Amino acid sequence: MSCLQSWPEPIVRVQALSESGIRQIPDRFVKQPADRPCFKETTSHVDNIPLIDFEKLKSSDESIRDETMELISKACREWGFFQVVNHGVSHELMANTRGIWREFFHLPLEEKQKYANSPVTYEGYGSRLGVEKGGKLDWSDYFFLHYLPDPLRDEKKWPCLPITCRKIIAEYGQEVVKLCEKITKILSINLGLNEDYLHKKFGGDNERGACLRVNFYPKCPQPDLTLGLSSHSDPGGMTLLLPDTDVAGLQVRHGDDWITVKPVPNAFIVNIGDQIQVLSNAIYKSVEHRVIVNSAKERVSLAFFYNPGGDLLIKPADELVTEDRPALYLPTTFNEYRAFIRTKGPSGKSQVDSLKSPT
Repeated sequence: MSCLQSWPEPIVRVQALSESGIRQIPDRFVKQPADRPCFKETTSHVDNIPLIDFEKLKSSDESIRDETMELISKACREWGFFQVVNHGVSHELMANTRGIWREFFHLPLEEKQKYANSPVTYEGYGSRLGVEKGGKLDWSDYFFLHYLPDPLRDEKKWPCLPITCRKIIAEYGQEVVKLCEKITKILSINLGLNEDYLHKKFGGDNERGACLRVNFYPKCPQPDLTLGLSSHSDPGGMTLLLPDTDVAGLQVRHGDDWITVKPVPNAFIVNIGDQIQVLSNAIYKSVEHRVIVNSAKERVSLAFFYNPGGDLLIKPADELVTEDRPALYLPTTFNEYRAFIRTKGPSGKSQVDSLKSPT
């Protein structure tokens, strides 16, 4: 949570800028040359993140189940990202949720402004994530809201338009939380831990956190100069992204390359966050990623963050600490870590390195 009660400068709505017909983006959005997107072909021999079919986990053939578990483990160790299909969330609900948020962002500005946020909690309609005065800005607007724990959930802060918005948001959150529970169980088993290990370390049913950031990336007249979201790793536990299937935008760091993720229809993109990297003692990787924009199409994506309770101490699992592999990270709470990251700002690499134990 930020100690600032208001933004350091007047807020500029990126969608309004885009729709004004400008041909050049303001200097505040122009990234330093080293931080600008590169649209050339990569040297990597892979062209997408791993794809996992959860239906195979139900196979009567044990070898197929084992192979699928190993594919998930390898994706977490080598990529920090994978796409998942046949995950159990209704395709209709996914499409309706994405659609209702697209409708929200196309409401009149005065309607959206009713939910304008502040840096105190970031909850509501926003257009910047940092509080540094004069800092570079990303080419995006967003809406941020809380699902869990229950004391943080306030549906009155959710959009009341379109009419079915709050109902669909609630249903979507309920189903995605179930999927997060399923995935953390798989991750725990693959680490050789009890299947409920991550669930308990996140705080169980009463203390775990879950929140949603809906990202709106308007058309950009100079997409080669800016980013929709600057390079970062996710500070929380795990993220489930519902991407825009019409246009790619997410890029994942893999070695020296940026891989542009090609969304598979009706898939979620799963990525490991900093807290699971710590709990796994860096067996699983929280990987740097960013978002590019384009001049022809807008994008809407939904990032669902599944996190440990803010006051719980997070440290490498005792079972994963050995003489040959000592604890790589200092114990800290998620709230302390978030406060540090917000003060420090994006580092351009995986932020969890800041927690490393002195050697």
